[in-house]
Amino acid sequence: MKVRLIAIVIVLIGAYIATISLYAGTGLGEPSRLVQGTATSDGTTVHADLDEVHSARGELVINVTVVPGAKLVDPMTHGLIDDLSMTVDSGITPTIRTWTKGSTPGVIPVTLAMTGDPGTYPFDHYRAGPLTIEVTAGNSHAVTRVSPSIFDRTPGWQFRAQPIGQGTASGAYQLDIQRSPSTAAVVAILLAALVTIAVLGITVSVQTIRDRRKFQPPMTTWFAAMLFAVVPLRNALPDAPTIGTWIDVTVILWVIVALVASMALYIACWWRHLNPAFDKL
Repeated sequence: MKVRLIAIVIVLIGAYIATISLYAGTGLGEPSRLVQGTATSDGTTVHADLDEVHSARGELVINVTVVPGAKLVDPMTHGLIDDLSMTVDSGITPTIRTWTKGSTPGVIPVTLAMTGDPGTYPFDHYRAGPLTIEVTAGNSHAVTRVSPSIFDRTPGWQFRAQPIGQGTASGAYQLDIQRSPSTAAVVAILLAALVTIAVLGITVSVQTIRDRRKFQPPMTTWFAAMLFAVVPLRNALPDAPTIGTWIDVTVILWVIVALVASMALYIACWWRHLNPAFDKL
């Protein structure tokens, strides 16, 4: 008995350490720099923050910040001395923003389309891009492509920015996106908890109907509580996928079936073990 207890404690500690290690290996949720950008000839720089991933909608939300060079800014007012335009293109629909003379450039939220299969959750991976950012100053029609600094600010995901064309000098990047191992570990733990609930329910009901254990009426509410716990646990999955993924078909559905069957067996035990009062009259 002591050996089993020690083994269980060791397994739990090992699982805890493994989960923390996976989380630490992905940067502890802190922002990380993927690409070190370069300034244009007039000193203008651009930062692209990868902020949100909406896998079900196939969207990647990034916040783009342009910092105009000293040649484009009035040193007294810190406003633009001429109009400044920026175009963010992800290969589908470009996003264009223009700041007029005297204004101060700010942050632009841009939505990029992702390609991938969300049905393979939590092992899904996506691709976005090519991402290009271009700026135009004043009335000049000369367009300057900027090599942006790209930052990963989305916990639970891993990004890779692959340059396209002539390396980083081209300023075009392909974004590869996949879930971090820590997310997959959390999903595995929650699914194991759901399976454990189903196994416990089946074990209790089968042992009771075989008269190996005494029927306990309050246990009926326990079965109902476990059944209603399935949906909250399913929704607790990180970035919970849409209904109908392989997790629902292979795990969630059968957990519900097992719990309903267990509850039905326990109700059968109630029918057999407890006679209604009017039958004794």
